[in-house]
Amino acid sequence: MSLVPRILERLLEALGRLPGIGPKTAQRLAFFLLSQEREEVARLADALLAAKDQIRSCSRCYSLTDQDLCPVCRDPRRERSQLCVVEDPKDVFVLERSGEYHGLYHVLMGRLSPLDGIGPENLKIAELLRRLEDGTIREVIIATNPDVEGEATALYLNKLILPLSIRVTRLASGLPAGSDLEYADDVTLSRALCGRREIS
Repeated sequence: MSLVPRILERLLEALGRLPGIGPKTAQRLAFFLLSQEREEVARLADALLAAKDQIRSCSRCYSLTDQDLCPVCRDPRRERSQLCVVEDPKDVFVLERSGEYHGLYHVLMGRLSPLDGIGPENLKIAELLRRLEDGTIREVIIATNPDVEGEATALYLNKLILPLSIRVTRLASGLPAGSDLEYADDVTLSRALCGRREIS
């Protein structure tokens, strides 16, 4: 017979499904939440539900927004001739944190991974090519993760974009192979953006 009430087990299971949360962290979070005032927990629950109900993809770049266009796409001060291509919406927030990049973004919503059944048709690649048609973009910075799938995606995009006479660069030094943008610090990201290079 379990000493843990079923409702607490449900909370532990729910918290344990979050990325990076193991059983001990789930337990620590659960007991912290239980120690808070009901209003504080309700505020967290309301914030989660509001985010789930109201956050959607930007109709232009596919980053996260609560309007039709995200703040970056709406900002007239952004450099309109540069387009940084990333895998996931979270990568936009990571690169913005560096304070080094001032152009626009395009989120692929994943990366090529044939073993997982993810091909070009599963990504926002056709949408990317449509954005490049009007000639406004003069440089595409490919900022996919420096792992096998990210490199394969970068090479595939390079092959598609080069015939359009648009400069294609890749994030350079500072990002270790096999790691994710999400875990890079601001200085590393800043150096990687400044040291980007042509894809050969």
